[in-house]
Amino acid sequence: MIAYILRRVAYAVPILIGVNLLTFWLFFFVNSPDDMARMQLGTKHVTQAAVEQWKRERGYDRPLLWNGGETGWRRFTDTIFYEKSLRLFVFDFGISDSDNRDIGYDIRQRMGPSLAIQIPGLLAGLAVDLSLALLVVFFRGTYLDVWAVVLCVVLISISGLFYIIAGQFLAGKLLRWVPISGFGAGWVSIKFIILPVAIGVIAGIGSGVRINRTFFLEELGRDFVRTARAKGLDERRVMIRHVLRNALIPILTGVVVVLPSLFLGCLVTESFFGIPGLGSYTINAIAAQDFAIVRAMVFLGSVLYILGLLLTDISYTLADPRIRLG
Repeated sequence: MIAYILRRVAYAVPILIGVNLLTFWLFFFVNSPDDMARMQLGTKHVTQAAVEQWKRERGYDRPLLWNGGETGWRRFTDTIFYEKSLRLFVFDFGISDSDNRDIGYDIRQRMGPSLAIQIPGLLAGLAVDLSLALLVVFFRGTYLDVWAVVLCVVLISISGLFYIIAGQFLAGKLLRWVPISGFGAGWVSIKFIILPVAIGVIAGIGSGVRINRTFFLEELGRDFVRTARAKGLDERRVMIRHVLRNALIPILTGVVVVLPSLFLGCLVTESFFGIPGLGSYTINAIAAQDFAIVRAMVFLGSVLYILGLLLTDISYTLADPRIRLG
């Protein structure tokens, strides 16, 4: 397994370099360093001297990818791409373009609120989706099964913004159970995360129950399920011990997709609820055309996604001992 992990890490390096290069090219294809300087300076009549000073302070006065005036390795090292992109591999995120803040410090500070929302949402969502899917499959072929599928399709068809707006109005404005925006420190934060977590769980029920129902129905037709029933096991034990356990592999595959969002936060949720997490941090950086923050968040998301894929492969061996990583 160690050899497999090392090989996957080696594969990840060129992927991350490619992601960095693509992000770099797309950003500077749309915005030149001069455009970024004029936007960040925020004045109507910006002098060229002020633009040049802004670029010089942040290293944007260097060539983008290749310095034709030098020779050898110096041509590449004295470029914006080398200085601001490849240093990410040692997690040196540098400073932001808009307000000269330490990006690494901001990420560490904002990671807590994002995790406080995403981890309970993921765990509660999995528990609710799996429980409801097992219940629907237990009553398969009945009216409960039919109406559950119809309800899932209806829930999927509704926009996620509707759940947020309706939840804020009902729980925050009408019933005044919880605040609809903001965040607090320590245990005070619980009252701020209840509503976003609840809305996230409810919004994901439709797709979660429907796809898990499909996984469970597929496992019900296996030979080992028929064997378990022939041995006299009741349906409840068959569902939990055999169907649920053997459906874990596709379930784990679905979970890996949301792993980066645990750290990076949900862009829409954090923006609507005023949560100072990494999701709103990224949205603000995009609006301000802050390339340093955008670059750092894209890189961090890529690293987390690759790490999630690796952890998923390892979890396969725990869910099914027959699987070996070669």
